[in-house]
Amino acid sequence: MLAVPRVAWRLSRVLGHVLHGYVRSWLVWPRLDERGRDAECVRWSGKMLRMLGIELVVQGQARPGAKLVVSNHVSWLDIVALNAVVPSRFVSKAEVADWPVVGRMVTQAGTLFLTRERRRDAMRVLGLMAKGLREGHTVAVFPEGTTGTGHGVLHFHPNLLQAAIDAAVPVQPVALRYADPEHVVSPLAAYVGDTSLLQSLWWVVSARGLVVHVQVLPLQATTHADRRALAALLQDQVGAAVAP
Repeated sequence: MLAVPRVAWRLSRVLGHVLHGYVRSWLVWPRLDERGRDAECVRWSGKMLRMLGIELVVQGQARPGAKLVVSNHVSWLDIVALNAVVPSRFVSKAEVADWPVVGRMVTQAGTLFLTRERRRDAMRVLGLMAKGLREGHTVAVFPEGTTGTGHGVLHFHPNLLQAAIDAAVPVQPVALRYADPEHVVSPLAAYVGDTSLLQSLWWVVSARGLVVHVQVLPLQATTHADRRALAALLQDQVGAAVAP
């Protein structure tokens, strides 16, 4: 763990970067086209990882064009790490839209908000996902529906995968793994249990040598696919990639 003064300095830089992104979300983003927003997203996310003291290691390359990105879920960091590699419109819980500063930024990034307590809302979001995919966008989901410790994957729920099937676009599986300098899965990145966002942020900025490995796995076609079989296949693929 880093000394407190070093952590405080790192934290102040992170806060400044978030505020800078917030200002740009008002002044710059509305004037950008899709390609410009993607480039802005990649730059901002990559810089955020560096300010957090996290090294980004990428294996593989995502194909251009419309696709549904499917990844395991470990932390709030996942969105930053994925956007640094594959800028996407994420599906997120509705409460995030009301978060100070961050809510505005993710809304401008085209996030689709899902009210989990309303079962019918999943159908609405599914329709918006399919529409975005047909229009050529990249949409990203975490089919586990919650965060895990990073040592493996939880059950992949199939429902939201139907959007890729309906839009006839491929699925791009991505495996995320957070490790320490000895390449061991780091518990400091996991945002699980009763951990608060502030606690998680403090652990991350206090970490020494934290590395996020983003492994882009082979595309999966969705033509004539069954969503349950597809979910099981993706779970096996991502699970094998994150296994110690």
